[in-house]
Amino acid sequence: MKGAVIYSSKTGNTKKVAEAILEGCNEKFKIYSVNDDLDLADFEFIFMGYWVDKGTADKKALEFMQDICHKKVAIFATLGAYPNSDHAKKSLEAGAKCLGEGCSVIDNFICQGAIDPKLMEWMNKLPEDHPHAPDEERIKRWKDASTRPDKNDLNKATEFAKNVLKNI
Repeated sequence: MKGAVIYSSKTGNTKKVAEAILEGCNEKFKIYSVNDDLDLADFEFIFMGYWVDKGTADKKALEFMQDICHKKVAIFATLGAYPNSDHAKKSLEAGAKCLGEGCSVIDNFICQGAIDPKLMEWMNKLPEDHPHAPDEERIKRWKDASTRPDKNDLNKATEFAKNVLKNI
């Protein structure tokens, strides 16, 4: 089966996960950025990755994903929140809705990724009453995210790809 691992990445987190997913695929899979000029008709299966922005796929990924139609797709994403959080779950659901007509989402994977330093700078300047202002819990999550994705996350991404391809 000819396939693609396609990703959008701002800080490099999602690209690392895409590369790990590619390791779990056969030699007929290639890796691409959403910035590449692709003919999606060339692929039977797509692993589609994005970084979470405001609870869904980032703008570049969202625009790209709308052109994926009538394909089997596995979605993967990175975000600053914990991967077992409601925010992570909702972000995957929202991302799946970005796909074009007739797509079948086979599975999904999400892991924590380091937060863009510019976003951190902005959040650190927010007033205490702002919903994204630093507090003890948020600061801990930001610190936890600062070293992600780590080797364990990348191994899980590789296994995710192997399992997806084994089960389709």
